[in-house]
Amino acid sequence: EPRASAPTARLRAIRELTDAGVPVGAMIAPIIPGLNDHEAPAILDAVADAGALTAFYVVLRLPLGLKGLFEDWLTRHFPERVDKVLGRIRATRGGELNDSRFGNRMRGEGLWADAFSKLFRVSRAKAGLADHLPPMSSAHFRKPGSQPTLF
Repeated sequence: EPRASAPTARLRAIRELTDAGVPVGAMIAPIIPGLNDHEAPAILDAVADAGALTAFYVVLRLPLGLKGLFEDWLTRHFPERVDKVLGRIRATRGGELNDSRFGNRMRGEGLWADAFSKLFRVSRAKAGLADHLPPMSSAHFRKPGSQPTLF
């Protein structure tokens, strides 16, 4: 993603937060069918090694103007994969490049979405990651004193 931290910096942040006692989950997103989906098992291993407790994913969504931007980017950078990637996205989105229905928009549906979900769950477990974060605790928070007045 443009202007996003490099993967090594993200892994370092996971390690630093984990070392400080903060429970960390990693969001692997966007998963682009036919382009980066095969990288998920290695990413899960890396976030587990960095100390994450769990991981989740979101399949690429292309609402509104993002459709054209993504198609242009894909055509310029991976022209040999355009049909494969767009076809798989459409297969997960009911024939469209986006499906905004709650429950479908983050994971998609269909054969590829089901297969990827199974791969992700198996890879997450193999990496030693849980399927959820531990319950939140407020044990380390202190109740503040009274609010001072502004004037």
